[in-house]
Amino acid sequence: MSPVDADIPSTRPYLIRALHEWCSDNGFSPYIAVQVDASVQVPMEFVKNGEIVLNVGVDATSALRLGNDFIEFKARFGGVAREIVVPISHVIAIYARENGQGMAFPAPAPGKLSTLKSHDSAPDVSEPASDAVSRSPLRSVTSEDAAVEGDEPPEPPTDGPGRAPGRPQLKRVK
Repeated sequence: MSPVDADIPSTRPYLIRALHEWCSDNGFSPYIAVQVDASVQVPMEFVKNGEIVLNVGVDATSALRLGNDFIEFKARFGGVAREIVVPISHVIAIYARENGQGMAFPAPAPGKLSTLKSHDSAPDVSEPASDAVSRSPLRSVTSEDAAVEGDEPPEPPTDGPGRAPGRPQLKRVK
């Protein structure tokens, strides 16, 4: 990376805001997948394999702020209001829950995890980031996949009103 590139701000927060707006404008529920470490303030009881998926739709959040450094909002988990703070660098995907369309981002390297804001209440996650990412359901889209991209996506099965079973599936588009 040249010295000039070091001064260019990341495109990640802008892309997150754009995809959030696209989801909202089209009636989809925007979800973010987050790599969790000590700098992420989320309910740790919902973290699995060092990751958490959060609904960041306007109906699911209060005081949502999609900033350049952090995503901050209040949300209810099991009926309890919680303050959520996620460094932008820890967002590894944003997508529409209904159809999985969205964008995946590189996870922060284990040695370069964000220390911009420390939250003493969040314990360290023992699993290395690279292990959590390697088991991610994301996959690369090949040119053959792109050729059938226009096909209608199948309806996701549901476990009751508005809930898809298991973990959402994403396509990684390069």
